Amino acid sequence: MTANSESEKAELRTRVWAQLDAASAVDDDTAHGRIPAFHGAEAAARLLAELPAWLSAEVIKVVPDTAQEPVRALALVQGKVVYMAVPRLAAEAPFYVLDPTRLTVPPEVAANRRQVPSLTNAVDVDELAPVDMVVLGSVAVDRTGARIGKGAGYSDIEAALLTEAGLVSEKTVFVTTVHGLQVVDAVPTEAHDVKVDLIVTPEEVILCPGPRTAARLRWEELSEEKITSIPALARRRADRG
Repeated sequence: MTANSESEKAELRTRVWAQLDAASAVDDDTAHGRIPAFHGAEAAARLLAELPAWLSAEVIKVVPDTAQEPVRALALVQGKVVYMAVPRLAAEAPFYVLDPTRLTVPPEVAANRRQVPSLTNAVDVDELAPVDMVVLGSVAVDRTGARIGKGAGYSDIEAALLTEAGLVSEKTVFVTTVHGLQVVDAVPTEAHDVKVDLIVTPEEVILCPGPRTAARLRWEELSEEKITSIPALARRRADRG
C-alpha cells in the first residue's frame, strides 16, 4: 500500500465519521475508529432481506460488527446458517457457525456478537460449507462497489481465506449495509481491497457494476506481525514452505 493511498483512506474515514456525527446518524461518538453502528441498520437489513440473492441464500457470512447485527438476526430468524469470524481472526479456529436449528436462545440473542462464543464452537475453514452471500461492514463505499473498512484489513483476509478454500466463488454475492452518508463519490483502493456487488442503505439498494475480482492472499503485502497474529495465516504459510 502506498503512503498516498493510506493517507487518502484515513482522510476519507475521518470525514465520513465526522459527517455521521454531525447528522446524529450514530449514537454519541461511536463511529470514530470503527465500523459505524448507524441509525437505520434494521431498515437496511430488512431491505436486504427482500432481495432475490438473499432469499435464495442458505449460508451467509456476516461480519461481527454491531451495524450488521440486524442482518445476522434476520438470517437466523429466516433459517439461514450464519458464519461469523472470530474477532481479529485471532484463534486457531477462525470462524463461528450459527445454525438456527441448533440455537438454544432466540435468534435476536444469538446475533449479538458477545453471545456467540457461549453458543457455538469456532471451526477451521475446512469445516465450512460454500458461502452464498458475504455481508461486510464499511466506513465508506462508492457506487462502483469500492469500499474501505476501519483499516485493519480483516474482511479482505477473511474473503481471501474463504476464496482460496473454494467456499467463495464468482456466484457468491458480496454486500455492504451502510448509512446513506457512507456512500461517497470515490473510494481509493488497493489490489487486495474487496469490492461489493450490492450496497444497501435504509433507503435504497445500489447495484454495483461487475465483475468483482476474486480475493486472494497477497503474501507480499502481509506484515510478519499480521501473519503471526492470525493462526490461519501462519499455518498456511508453513504449508507453502
